[in-house]
Amino acid sequence: MKKDLEQKIKIPEGVEINIEGNLISVTGLEGNNNKEFKFGKLNVKKEGNELIIFYKKATKKEKKQMNSIASHIKNMIQGVQKKFEYKLKVCFSHFPINVEIKDREIIIKNFLGEKISRVAPIPEGVEVSVEGQEIKITSTDKELTGQAAANIERATRITGRDRRVFQDGIFIINKAGREI
Repeated sequence: MKKDLEQKIKIPEGVEINIEGNLISVTGLEGNNNKEFKFGKLNVKKEGNELIIFYKKATKKEKKQMNSIASHIKNMIQGVQKKFEYKLKVCFSHFPINVEIKDREIIIKNFLGEKISRVAPIPEGVEVSVEGQEIKITSTDKELTGQAAANIERATRITGRDRRVFQDGIFIINKAGREI
């Protein structure tokens, strides 16, 4: 059944949103976020301190698309107010793992006693710091922060060995403010 649907997103104080075609840019105290969306049939407009996503005669498909876009925009707003932060822990039992940052890469040395270092790329716009056995990743973009954490975790993935015995690696312990 087709019906008129609209979703309103409240824009908080200190946050500026600009809409230019399919590009939405959000600017706040911590920085800015830009994302290009495929709106399709949906319409987006800004009225006062609200962003309105709407469509007349919307079906389930448009409703799903509307909710997804609204979630992305809310994450963008939340990111420019307070940066997203992921924490990873370096775990080893026998061979001490050394982690260092060089350019836009994290280099993991001596993983399971391997001579060749493992490398994980860091996306642009993400800040990474290593403090002892903890790695902290921060950014205004939730997707980039999560991707950087996943790249590091994937770099120390063990295949062909029993995970119950070989428990070495780098693992996500805190995900955007939530303990895991």
